[in-house]
Amino acid sequence: MPEALIRHDWTRDEVAALFALPFNELLHRAHGIHREHHDPNAVQVSTLLSIKTGGCPEDCAYCPQAARYDTGVQAQKLMEVDAVLARAKAAKAAGASRFCMGAAWRGPKDRDIPKVAEIVRAVKDLGLETCATLGLLGDGHAQQLKDAGLDYYNHNIDTAPEFYGEIIHTREYQDRLRTLEQVRDAGLKTCCGGIVGMGETRAQRAGLLQALANLPEHPHSVPINQLVPVPGTPLGNAETLDPFEFVRAIAVARILMPLSIVRLSAGRQQMDDAVQALCFHAGAGSIFYGEKLLTTGNPDTEHDRALFRRLDLHAMEVVEEAGTVHADIMEAAPASCGHGCGCGVAA
Repeated sequence: MPEALIRHDWTRDEVAALFALPFNELLHRAHGIHREHHDPNAVQVSTLLSIKTGGCPEDCAYCPQAARYDTGVQAQKLMEVDAVLARAKAAKAAGASRFCMGAAWRGPKDRDIPKVAEIVRAVKDLGLETCATLGLLGDGHAQQLKDAGLDYYNHNIDTAPEFYGEIIHTREYQDRLRTLEQVRDAGLKTCCGGIVGMGETRAQRAGLLQALANLPEHPHSVPINQLVPVPGTPLGNAETLDPFEFVRAIAVARILMPLSIVRLSAGRQQMDDAVQALCFHAGAGSIFYGEKLLTTGNPDTEHDRALFRRLDLHAMEVVEEAGTVHADIMEAAPASCGHGCGCGVAA
């Protein structure tokens, strides 16, 4: 697509009009854009590990790791390098090309960054792409992570700017934008998306995707999460979003950000295979492998392999060539391979 057509000036009315298209028309447009810029039968596979679980001081209404909510999640310290490395090796054996690491912090302290950097270097040495989601970054943190070999930094904006205050009170929307700016300035790739099904209106879902598409650079990865209600959180009894409305969100994200990888993220365990197939057709080109996302469930690896075979999809593998790392295409791993056991925040 010519550079001039990669837009950062979408209006709310334009995005709302996309959501309002007849379902088949919307999917037709989205799939055409997806096919133009991506292999429609290839899916980037990531595994997510919580390297520091629970005890977060934030009050995100969806999150079971917030210390103020009684969800049964116990606070744990940052994992040791060898323990993370064992999980990363298992994830790679199961077919993952990217290893994402999440820590339940408001943001890392200066003393935490060298420890995380050591973990990043060890995982990177396995030939995996690396991603981290650690919360708000301080001065110099993004550059230190970049120097350690981090490829992606995840920091979701979660929802539309006007709905944000209904979900989170302990950090401002602008705080998230500042961290994303630091990540871009350090030369890291951004992974940034949001959550739908938190009680927002369709207009507010349009606002989320408008905000993502109008960032100074489109995120390289755009995770679209469907809320997984967790008892004990303020959204524990949230009404389930119509699955076709979720597919619409995937399709609109694909149209607004043609070159980004749209990730079908949290909530897949609650979706049947037909809905997931519609999401892939609408432009989703990435998933998480593994039985757990942070503290919530995810389809097991064998189920995903079976779904890939039924849909004639294949996974992408990271290969190293002349000192560079890039995604290549591989056939889905055979059913006899071991499972990757990723657990971490949906990124």
